[in-house]
Amino acid sequence: MNEQIQTVISQVEKVILGKTSVVEKVMMAVLAGGHVLLDDVPGVGKTSLVVALSRALGLPYRRVQCTPDLLPSDIVGFSVYDRQTGTFRYMPGAVNGAGLFLADEINRTSSKTQSALLEAMEERQVTVDGQVHPLEAPFMVFATENHVGAAGTQLLPQAQLDRFLVRLTLGYPDLEAQVAILRDRRTQDPMDRVECVAGREEVLAMQRRAAEAAMSEEILGYIARLVMASREEPMIELGLSPRAAIAVGRMARACACLRGRDYVIPRDVREVFFDVGGHRILLSQRARAGHVDARQALERVMSRVESPYEGT
Repeated sequence: MNEQIQTVISQVEKVILGKTSVVEKVMMAVLAGGHVLLDDVPGVGKTSLVVALSRALGLPYRRVQCTPDLLPSDIVGFSVYDRQTGTFRYMPGAVNGAGLFLADEINRTSSKTQSALLEAMEERQVTVDGQVHPLEAPFMVFATENHVGAAGTQLLPQAQLDRFLVRLTLGYPDLEAQVAILRDRRTQDPMDRVECVAGREEVLAMQRRAAEAAMSEEILGYIARLVMASREEPMIELGLSPRAAIAVGRMARACACLRGRDYVIPRDVREVFFDVGGHRILLSQRARAGHVDARQALERVMSRVESPYEGT
């Protein structure tokens, strides 16, 4: 199983160079069955990452370009009257049939349309005119956003941010990776070299394997103490919720699975803690006045909570 996970990562890295850590975090989110928010400047490969991942996993891919005129019905579908039968017929939306659904530049569409994704993200179904339409598993939402040229954008409400398992940033490539990008794209698109190495059933099997990773009482207590410490941190006005604690546990299990273990150690928790919690906290006025960002605030939390196993 771990060999297949690493094969998927190697396929994605044919397109996304020099970002192994980010690709691994994305793969962890897939193993955990969660949604991913990619927050970064334009042109660093956010969309390419999702396309390459869908090809490597062999999952149906759907994309919606979020614009101010995008409607909720474009996302979840709508009912149309059929004169021949005298009944209303459901017309599927963009999320129906998707394994990986990309909401590109999600902060450029209206709050109403953003909220249309909430039921799909949380319950893996959509409801139109009182009729429930389940979404086939696995179903994962990848949303991109950037804050460059923020005129006309709509910030995601905290309730919707909380639905994303992790928020990740790619960042610019280093010099070596930038040279490799220029070299690889002279005559061929690297996306054409991405091979399908899995499928729907294989992805579901990976997710089941990750969910079975053992988590001791000490690890559960460690996560609980971290979450509670975030609520007491002076730099944080709104700490991590019980949903956030569950998300940390899911990602920690996925991290252990990706590392080839069937049990979670404290290092797994620390590796994913900021990616899960950074977008879920609100900084206090004291933090803003002291130019303390979310990562620094959560690092303060981790430094105050003792690890249950020394050296792990």
